[in-house]
Amino acid sequence: METQLQKGKIGINTQNILPIIKRWLYSEKEIFIRELISNAFDAIEKLKRIMLNEEIYQSDQVDFFIEVKFDKEKGTLHFIDNGIGMTKEEVEKYIAQIAFSGAQEFAQKYLKDQSSVDIIGHFGLGFYSSFMVADKVEIHTRSYQLEAEPVYWVSDGSDEYFIGKGERINRGTEIILHLNDEAKNEFLDKITLQNLIRKYCDFLSIPIKLDGLQVNYQKPLWLKKPNEVSKEEYLSFYKYLYPLDSDPLFYIHLNTDYPFRLQGILYFPKLKHEMDLNQNYVKVFCKQIFVTDEAQEIIPKFLTALKGVLDLPELPLNVSRSYIQQDPEVKKIATHIVKKVADKLVEECKNNREYYEKIWKDIAPFVKYGMMEDSKFYENAKEALLFETIVEENLDNRKFKTIQEYLDHNKTKTDNKIYYATDLKTQGPAVRLLLKQGIEIIYLDKLIDAHFSSFLEMQEHNVHFVRVDAEISDHAIEKESKIIDSDSKTLKDRVEDIFRKALNNTKIIVRAEQLKTDEIPAMILLPETYRRVSELAVLYGEKDKFTIPEHHTLLLNLKNPLIQKLGKPDIILTEGQEIKPEKLELAKQIYHLTRISQALVSPEEMQNYAKEIFLFIEKRV
Repeated sequence: METQLQKGKIGINTQNILPIIKRWLYSEKEIFIRELISNAFDAIEKLKRIMLNEEIYQSDQVDFFIEVKFDKEKGTLHFIDNGIGMTKEEVEKYIAQIAFSGAQEFAQKYLKDQSSVDIIGHFGLGFYSSFMVADKVEIHTRSYQLEAEPVYWVSDGSDEYFIGKGERINRGTEIILHLNDEAKNEFLDKITLQNLIRKYCDFLSIPIKLDGLQVNYQKPLWLKKPNEVSKEEYLSFYKYLYPLDSDPLFYIHLNTDYPFRLQGILYFPKLKHEMDLNQNYVKVFCKQIFVTDEAQEIIPKFLTALKGVLDLPELPLNVSRSYIQQDPEVKKIATHIVKKVADKLVEECKNNREYYEKIWKDIAPFVKYGMMEDSKFYENAKEALLFETIVEENLDNRKFKTIQEYLDHNKTKTDNKIYYATDLKTQGPAVRLLLKQGIEIIYLDKLIDAHFSSFLEMQEHNVHFVRVDAEISDHAIEKESKIIDSDSKTLKDRVEDIFRKALNNTKIIVRAEQLKTDEIPAMILLPETYRRVSELAVLYGEKDKFTIPEHHTLLLNLKNPLIQKLGKPDIILTEGQEIKPEKLELAKQIYHLTRISQALVSPEEMQNYAKEIFLFIEKRV
């Protein structure tokens, strides 16, 4: 370029500020693409506002665009816009004085209402991110002003620059980066540039072209009002964000102006596994520019299973973790998001109960985890908490009820106890025993449920969870007909005597009752505290290390034919015998089979019990 250039120094207080910016201001080199496109968008948005009140140079250029070009042979990368442009004085002011904010001065000049300023950036520091990847940077610009002359500026990243008259014909700005060797290998590639543009600037409302073709999606759905968006649009937008996912379960559209500005759409995905709760999926934007997807302070940990976007206009583009942790507004935003999620759950449960029940099993781990993490979330969302219940002997026939609905239906039979099952195979007999009495059973089969049931008991004083095989409801027991036989003992006395002598273990409580079913000969009852600990052992993969406690109860059913036969008085006894040895051996094997049926044996005990049972059968064949 044959033009006379003036030499100048960049207005900075510290001579080594540029190396510091290049090394420390940005954690990733690729950020320069976001910054330069943001500046181009900023320039166009400024011009749009000015056009409402002023006559501008080349006013027919209203089809705004941002264009990115690259030249592998020359090793250059170009960023072009047809926005506001700059005069020579503005270039010297905004580019040479790094800390000065062009956007701030513009806002003060043209807008009285500061809350409506939608200008992304500060041209200074954002522009200097170019020197992370470039050995030399050129600016070709021409202001929108009627008599403006084109301007040329160039710098190699030192504290000196050259500026003079340029040759640009059209209004706007072109920034040319002469990339260093490392950056040439990394950024002079169409696919790489396309992916980075989409990552950071996909939702800018101005078309972004790469070698002539538009690459950005340009449809920030969250900027619309909720009543302006159809269900199909919500689903289509989700599919664009997460093309491999199935449809979300439901969504929340956030649109807040006070006391802070927040827009966004959060989706409830179908979790493939409970551990998906630990993933981070929500993308955080600032005026449609991508900022981060790792903002745990904005999105509480228990909400990270959600997907979607949040747009926080006041959030700095170059936000740091420490900034987020210290900013009081961020905490208010996080609290607001939690409240909105809770409100949406309650709304769906009350107004769309049939569909809510269909998706409950998918969202239950998320809801329960969130309630344990945040007591306010529990208070706000507890009306949306459902439990899967078994209501009849067809164990596959389930219904969903809230805690209050369960208590209201069963209160005359359970005394505010909530009977639950975790394994329908090993706990099936106990489940059926209660169902016969019209007592519903809550089915807790998730890893999180052992913790969550304890949590609920601490939150609600009228709630007490009891596993079906931990104790027997009085409603499942009939009054025994106390017929005294010739030996002056009832059936209950004889059965208990037989099993006490057979087991010969004072730590095992033997209890005989007449249950309201003849299907179950015997059951092992364990304290609820043991049940909780054993369920936690399963949670942490230590089930095999956990054995039945020495102190437990053997419940015998006097209504069962086998127990009745065993308890009949012995007519002929050998001298000195109180009970026939065969009965003692049979009682012992009934105990073993009962433990096996309830999965309360270790692998070694299983083998030993099996040998004893086979030997017992062999003697009687």
